Amino acid sequence: MTICVHLVGSCNVPLWGLSSRERLERMLRKNPKARLCGPDEPLPQTGSVLLLREDYLYDPRVLRGLLDAEDVALQDPRDGTVVAARLAVEDLAGTPRLEGPAIERLRQVRPDTVASGLQAQLRKFDPPWVIRITGSEREQLEKSLFNGAYKGVTDFVTRCVWPVPARWVTGWCVRLGLSPNHVTTASYALAILAGYWFWQGQYGLGLIAGWIMTFLDTVDGKLARVTVTSTRFGNIFDHALDLVHPPIWYIAWGMGLGAAWGFDMPLNTVLWAIFIGYVAGRLCEGAFKFAAPFSLFLWRPFDSLNRLVTARRNPNLLLLTLAWGLGADDVGLLLVALWTVLSTLVLGARVVWALLLRRRGADLQPWLSQIDLRAEGHRPIVRLFAPRSGLSDV
Repeated sequence: MTICVHLVGSCNVPLWGLSSRERLERMLRKNPKARLCGPDEPLPQTGSVLLLREDYLYDPRVLRGLLDAEDVALQDPRDGTVVAARLAVEDLAGTPRLEGPAIERLRQVRPDTVASGLQAQLRKFDPPWVIRITGSEREQLEKSLFNGAYKGVTDFVTRCVWPVPARWVTGWCVRLGLSPNHVTTASYALAILAGYWFWQGQYGLGLIAGWIMTFLDTVDGKLARVTVTSTRFGNIFDHALDLVHPPIWYIAWGMGLGAAWGFDMPLNTVLWAIFIGYVAGRLCEGAFKFAAPFSLFLWRPFDSLNRLVTARRNPNLLLLTLAWGLGADDVGLLLVALWTVLSTLVLGARVVWALLLRRRGADLQPWLSQIDLRAEGHRPIVRLFAPRSGLSDV
């Protein structure tokens, strides 16, 4: 049965180019059992209804939790204000409001009681939240929404270098009306240019194109999340590029070396080591799913730290850049090969250990789901991998 969603009140403060109604409409579009009713549409005669205050920003996890719950009233944890309610339409007497006896009889809940703090897709832990939208806090809300769209466990370039410039460029994209797929298309073009220039031995130009491409790879995902425009096609479009282009770049770099390869071992051996190591590393990540239903990099603090530097595109690109800067293009490729093989061996060892523990009956859990942010939030590793979006504190 379709759940009718009615907005209570009004809000005229846009965030990342979207009004509150537009944002909620896009969020609810992803849930086939929910339908956002028009501003003048009457309540249905029977069934269940979800009331939401329009002047509030809702964590998608909380929204999903409310759609799965029954007879609950959601409170703002800051002051106890009821900001949403899921109840039978018959109890409302024809008026969609968040006050009165019908609301008071409902079970009172808070964001962390209807949703989990662990976000497996974004590899992080962030307390569920709701927050009132006000004009005076618009800039802070937009910044917090962007921070909330970031993965918690990723490589150190994406984690430490890209966030601020990516937020600026995401804002420009919103103002220019660009979609995430526009940005991803530009990434494809740059990835091809980088590979071409590497193949031609024009490493400086290739590195410039490659680094811009990696930056835009961050922007398109954040743009999709803050504007609620993620689609299945866009996800495949983006991840297909991420999966395929790194080994092609390394092979192109090797082809560009030609007679400049300065080591006794055959160049083909190095390229095969990179290619096989890359594929094996990806397979290790997939094999971990047989031990636990979450990412390998969420298992233990060591695995999260390993993700910062493991042989993925950005760390390897940094090795190539440093070697090129020192005039040692061949050394750069050799370093990529060695680091890829070593990283894959580490991943393989972790997967084997996880599968052995699982076979012995162990229940593997991500370390982020076992921390107490109040007691352990000061620890450097917790602050690094469990950054709060800020929305739960605004």
